[in-house]
Amino acid sequence: MSDRSIAIVANSTWNIYNFRLNIIRKLRDEGFKVTVIAPLDEYIEYKEQFPGVRHIPVNNLERDNTNPFKDLALMFELRRIYKAINPDLVLHYTHKPNIFGGFAAGISGLPSIAVVTGLGYAFIRKGWLNNLTRLLYKLAGRFHKKIVFENKEDLKYFLDKGLTNKSKVVSIKGCGVDTKNYFPVPNGIEKEKTIFTFIGRLLYDKGIVEFVEAAKLIRAKHPDTEFWVVGELDHGNPSMVEKEMLLDWIDRQYIIYHGFLRDVKPVIGKSDCIILPSFREGMPRIILEAMSMAKPVITTRTAGCRETVTEGENGYLVNVADIPDLVTAIERFLKLEKAERHKMGDYGREMAVREFNSEKIAEALFEIISLN
Repeated sequence: MSDRSIAIVANSTWNIYNFRLNIIRKLRDEGFKVTVIAPLDEYIEYKEQFPGVRHIPVNNLERDNTNPFKDLALMFELRRIYKAINPDLVLHYTHKPNIFGGFAAGISGLPSIAVVTGLGYAFIRKGWLNNLTRLLYKLAGRFHKKIVFENKEDLKYFLDKGLTNKSKVVSIKGCGVDTKNYFPVPNGIEKEKTIFTFIGRLLYDKGIVEFVEAAKLIRAKHPDTEFWVVGELDHGNPSMVEKEMLLDWIDRQYIIYHGFLRDVKPVIGKSDCIILPSFREGMPRIILEAMSMAKPVITTRTAGCRETVTEGENGYLVNVADIPDLVTAIERFLKLEKAERHKMGDYGREMAVREFNSEKIAEALFEIISLN
């Protein structure tokens, strides 16, 4: 048993609730004293599972803020918290904590690890924000003992751009999926229509426009199909689609919109195939959840996404922002016999259990933590 203490920092309690409970559980099982530092939101309910975990709210962490004074305030706020709790190690997640938490830990003389959960808007788009984020990562990286990436391509990007050195980097397979919670459900009900589903924030970078355009073309040829969308408008994110565009999609019946759902398992269970035409991911959690529930998937040949698919075995890969390629993949799926679809789903389930199980991912991350 360990008597070490660790602070886990993320950009929201939502992030903790949805992605970090496996590592919190592992750390607690190994005897670590865990403190979570994150802006407070309704997902604080995670504390019911971990009453021994201390949660410290942070006030200056705004995910999409570009105000440098606010970011400086965040750095000093984190420094004050680090000084007060004096952890043996700080584990940072997401860009703002990785950068400004890294500076704060360095100033405080505390060892820290950064987990890059995906490169996102700041790296996908070129311009001043891209250049600034790269510079800040390069500077903050000097203070981290390790930088953990959730896919191999993001790691390679950092090395190729000279943002860190080879001795500091390591990759794991995302944050994992709870394969005991996301399990196959009987889906033997005969349906009149084949259901393709997009689940995620309604962002251009998630490929929602490509999904809808493909839906429009497929439905014109195959009226026995439906295209479902689950997710919310992410206000403040510069990649958010316009409300009017969403309303037009609904009015024209290109999609059936289910809004935001906290529990997506019932929708995955009713779907025949999950589609995520994202421009870039850390490791696409919704694809892992679909695989764990034995659903075939279609996603893009890009960072993170390509690591989830064995072409033709558990799904198909398509080119980024390529609507004709996405349409072709959907039509390939429609031509499959029922048994072939089930075989594809079973293969994905096996992959999820073997490679992406949340307990295995937590074990891999814990090994990195225990060495630093």
